[in-house]
Amino acid sequence: MPSVFPARTGRLARWRRLAGFTLIELMVVLVIIGVLAALIVPNVLDRADDARVTAARTDVSNLMQALKMYRLDNQRYPTAEQGLRALVAKPATNPVPPNWRPYLDKLPSDPWNQPYQYINPGVHGEVDVLSFGADGKAGGEGRDSDIGSWQ
Repeated sequence: MPSVFPARTGRLARWRRLAGFTLIELMVVLVIIGVLAALIVPNVLDRADDARVTAARTDVSNLMQALKMYRLDNQRYPTAEQGLRALVAKPATNPVPPNWRPYLDKLPSDPWNQPYQYINPGVHGEVDVLSFGADGKAGGEGRDSDIGSWQ
Protein backbone atom coordinates (compact mmCIF):
# COMPACT_ATOMS: atom_id res chain seq x y z
CA MET A 1 0.00 0.00 0.00
CA PRO A 2 1.45 3.38 -0.93
CA SER A 3 2.21 5.93 1.74
CA VAL A 4 -0.47 8.46 2.42
CA PHE A 5 2.14 11.23 2.88
CA PRO A 6 4.89 10.53 0.33
CA ALA A 7 6.38 14.04 0.45
CA ARG A 8 6.64 14.06 4.22
CA THR A 9 8.24 10.61 4.39
CA GLY A 10 11.04 11.68 2.02
CA ARG A 11 11.82 14.87 4.00
CA LEU A 12 11.81 13.01 7.31
CA ALA A 13 14.25 10.41 6.04
CA ARG A 14 16.55 13.14 4.64
CA TRP A 15 16.35 15.13 7.92
CA ARG A 16 17.27 12.06 9.98
CA ARG A 17 20.34 11.51 7.79
CA LEU A 18 21.47 15.14 8.27
CA ALA A 19 20.52 15.52 11.96
CA GLY A 20 23.28 13.47 13.66
CA PHE A 21 27.06 13.64 13.84
CA THR A 22 29.26 10.98 12.37
CA LEU A 23 31.83 9.12 14.43
CA ILE A 24 34.62 10.90 12.53
CA GLU A 25 33.19 14.32 13.38
CA LEU A 26 32.93 13.41 17.06
CA MET A 27 36.52 12.07 17.09
CA VAL A 28 37.85 15.28 15.51
CA VAL A 29 36.10 17.40 18.13
CA LEU A 30 37.44 15.21 20.96
CA VAL A 31 41.00 15.44 19.58
CA ILE A 32 40.72 19.24 19.36
CA ILE A 33 39.46 19.42 22.95
CA GLY A 34 42.30 17.13 24.08
CA VAL A 35 44.95 19.29 22.39
CA LEU A 36 43.52 22.46 23.93
CA ALA A 37 43.40 20.85 27.38
CA ALA A 38 47.02 19.70 27.02
CA LEU A 39 48.06 23.27 26.27
CA ILE A 40 45.95 25.03 28.91
CA VAL A 41 46.02 22.73 31.97
CA PRO A 42 49.76 23.08 32.77
CA ASN A 43 49.43 26.87 32.73
CA VAL A 44 46.42 26.77 35.06
CA LEU A 45 48.21 24.46 37.52
CA ASP A 46 51.20 26.83 37.68
CA ARG A 47 48.81 29.68 38.45
CA ALA A 48 47.46 27.78 41.46
CA ASP A 49 50.98 27.53 42.91
CA ASP A 50 51.55 31.24 42.27
CA ALA A 51 48.27 32.04 44.02
CA ARG A 52 49.28 30.02 47.08
CA VAL A 53 52.62 31.83 47.32
CA THR A 54 50.86 35.20 47.01
CA ALA A 55 48.35 34.21 49.71
CA ALA A 56 51.17 33.14 52.03
CA ARG A 57 53.02 36.45 51.50
CA THR A 58 49.83 38.35 52.28
CA ASP A 59 49.23 36.32 55.46
CA VAL A 60 52.84 36.83 56.61
CA SER A 61 52.49 40.58 56.04
CA ASN A 62 49.20 40.68 58.00
CA LEU A 63 50.76 38.70 60.86
CA MET A 64 53.71 41.09 60.98
CA GLN A 65 51.35 44.08 61.11
CA ALA A 66 49.46 42.49 64.01
CA LEU A 67 52.76 41.80 65.79
CA LYS A 68 53.80 45.43 65.37
CA MET A 69 50.50 46.56 66.89
CA TYR A 70 51.06 44.13 69.76
CA ARG A 71 54.51 45.64 70.34
CA LEU A 72 53.16 49.20 70.24
CA ASP A 73 50.58 48.34 72.91
CA ASN A 74 52.80 46.17 75.11
CA GLN A 75 56.39 47.44 74.48
CA ARG A 76 57.57 44.00 73.35
CA TYR A 77 56.79 41.20 70.94
CA PRO A 78 55.28 37.96 72.24
CA THR A 79 57.90 35.53 73.49
CA ALA A 80 58.71 32.43 71.46
CA GLU A 81 56.75 30.40 74.03
CA GLN A 82 53.68 32.66 73.67
CA GLY A 83 54.00 32.55 69.89
CA LEU A 84 51.49 33.84 67.39
CA ARG A 85 48.68 32.59 69.64
CA ALA A 86 49.26 35.79 71.69
CA LEU A 87 47.59 37.71 68.85
CA VAL A 88 44.21 36.01 69.39
CA ALA A 89 44.25 35.11 73.11
CA LYS A 90 45.84 36.92 76.07
CA PRO A 91 48.98 35.08 77.14
CA ALA A 92 48.91 33.61 80.63
CA THR A 93 52.68 33.07 80.81
CA ASN A 94 55.17 35.76 81.81
CA PRO A 95 55.59 38.41 80.66
CA VAL A 96 51.84 38.97 80.66
CA PRO A 97 51.10 41.92 78.35
CA PRO A 98 49.67 44.89 80.28
CA ASN A 99 47.63 46.40 77.43
CA TRP A 100 46.62 43.29 75.53
CA ARG A 101 43.67 43.32 73.16
CA PRO A 102 42.72 40.93 70.33
CA TYR A 103 44.85 41.65 67.27
CA LEU A 104 43.38 38.96 65.02
CA ASP A 105 40.05 37.12 64.99
CA LYS A 106 41.81 33.81 64.36
CA LEU A 107 45.22 32.54 63.34
CA PRO A 108 45.42 31.64 59.67
CA SER A 109 47.02 28.46 58.40
CA ASP A 110 49.29 28.75 55.40
CA PRO A 111 47.86 27.76 51.98
CA TRP A 112 49.27 24.23 52.48
CA ASN A 113 47.33 23.86 55.79
CA GLN A 114 50.40 24.18 58.01
CA PRO A 115 50.77 26.69 60.86
CA TYR A 116 52.89 29.79 60.30
CA GLN A 117 56.19 29.74 62.16
CA TYR A 118 57.18 32.46 64.65
CA ILE A 119 60.80 33.00 65.67
CA ASN A 120 61.74 35.37 68.52
CA PRO A 121 64.50 36.51 68.42
CA GLY A 122 64.43 36.40 64.65
CA VAL A 123 67.20 35.37 62.31
CA HIS A 124 66.46 38.04 59.69
CA GLY A 125 64.84 40.71 61.87
CA GLU A 126 63.77 41.34 65.44
CA VAL A 127 61.13 38.62 64.92
CA ASP A 128 60.45 36.40 61.93
CA VAL A 129 57.19 34.95 60.63
CA LEU A 130 57.37 32.35 57.89
CA SER A 131 55.73 29.51 56.02
CA PHE A 132 57.82 26.50 55.07
CA GLY A 133 56.16 26.40 51.63
CA ALA A 134 54.64 23.47 49.79
CA ASP A 135 56.95 20.80 51.25
CA GLY A 136 56.36 21.86 54.88
CA LYS A 137 60.12 21.74 55.61
CA ALA A 138 62.70 24.47 56.19
CA GLY A 139 64.58 25.54 53.07
CA GLY A 140 63.77 24.28 49.62
CA GLU A 141 63.61 25.79 46.15
CA GLY A 142 60.83 26.92 43.84
CA ARG A 143 57.38 26.24 45.26
CA ASP A 144 59.00 24.45 48.23
CA SER A 145 60.98 27.52 49.31
CA ASP A 146 60.24 29.32 52.57
CA ILE A 147 58.11 32.46 52.48
CA GLY A 148 59.12 34.86 55.24
CA SER A 149 58.66 38.34 56.64
CA TRP A 150 62.14 39.36 55.49
CA GLN A 151 61.33 38.93 51.79
